[in-house]
Amino acid sequence: MPGARNGDRPIACVVGARPNYMKMAPLARAFAANAALPRAVLVHTGQHYDVAMNDRLFADLELPPPDVNLEVGSASHAVQTAEVMRRFEPLVDELSPRAVIVVGDVNSTLACALVAAKKGVPIVHVEAGLRSYDRTMPEEINRVLTDQVADLLYTTERGAADNLLREGIAAERIRFVGNVMIDSLLRHRRRAVAPADTLARAGVAVGPVTSPAGYGVVTLHRPSNVDDATALRESLCLLRDAARHLPLVWPVHPRARASIDRLGLSSLLADAAVTLLPPQGYLEMLGLMVHARLVLTDSGGIQEETTALGVPCLTMRENTERPITVDQGTNTLVGRDAARALACLQAVLAGGGKRGRIPELWDGHAAERIAADLASWLGVARARGEAAAA
Repeated sequence: MPGARNGDRPIACVVGARPNYMKMAPLARAFAANAALPRAVLVHTGQHYDVAMNDRLFADLELPPPDVNLEVGSASHAVQTAEVMRRFEPLVDELSPRAVIVVGDVNSTLACALVAAKKGVPIVHVEAGLRSYDRTMPEEINRVLTDQVADLLYTTERGAADNLLREGIAAERIRFVGNVMIDSLLRHRRRAVAPADTLARAGVAVGPVTSPAGYGVVTLHRPSNVDDATALRESLCLLRDAARHLPLVWPVHPRARASIDRLGLSSLLADAAVTLLPPQGYLEMLGLMVHARLVLTDSGGIQEETTALGVPCLTMRENTERPITVDQGTNTLVGRDAARALACLQAVLAGGGKRGRIPELWDGHAAERIAADLASWLGVARARGEAAAA
């Protein structure tokens, strides 16, 4: 991060989990390039704490190493949120930041926003206003509460403003700027690792990615799909049935891997054309998605990335907080309905499948727009403060 400028009160930029990195990397570059902004301090809460994977993702995304790592680690939602707050509060006291920048919807997002709110520090939420209207999702709670305490809310799609207005957020606090996730995708697409190289490095056969029919990519990590025995069995059976028509490559999330082992369900994929990989870096995942015939996922970010890439996406959820990926993009909600998923798969293999279009302002420049607007907003706030003090 750059040295001191515009005084010695920085902006604190918070990341906590893998999806945050893709959003913060373009913001860090844009903030560093904008001389009107204070210096930025990158704070990693340690919510995701795999050191090797963290280092790999930071390098892949050209994200500077964090200035501070709170090393919170894993725990229940309540304990983890509380521990982030406990460790972040002294840092806020030490830095006295001009603003705290939070992204996305993980526990660290809400925890750091709550600390800033209690301390009277302005809060900027990037990726505000997304709603699934499913309060059983912890991320939905994080999104709603973070938006309520945020002072400045940057949205990825125009519909998000309607959600915020319905919840009583003043229109002057909302800015439509586009999608910083897509900034990262467009910047790094040329660096994506070839799928055959990814499989070869993992020590598995490259056959699935050289199949004449192509291949599909799988990602599953939501508790609703992988924690419960019945749900996980349904998910695995859906993948097994899909693999009869299209080979699948699945970088298995640690949560899903642990559940499969704990529940003794590995036999469901024993003879299926599903290649299991360990978790992959950003550039490896990007390469797998770029060349895939379709993606099966329960990830919000991958719904956006597949829309930007024009790759059909089957989302194994009953709802999405990113409806633009369904209305304008390549995404179809299939839940764990194997018949519906297979019908969509057959359409793709027959030359169909949703191709959609690129949503408005998903152009690779969202972070630059945020940096310019934030500099103006902080300048006005500072001028008001100085006038009030005089």
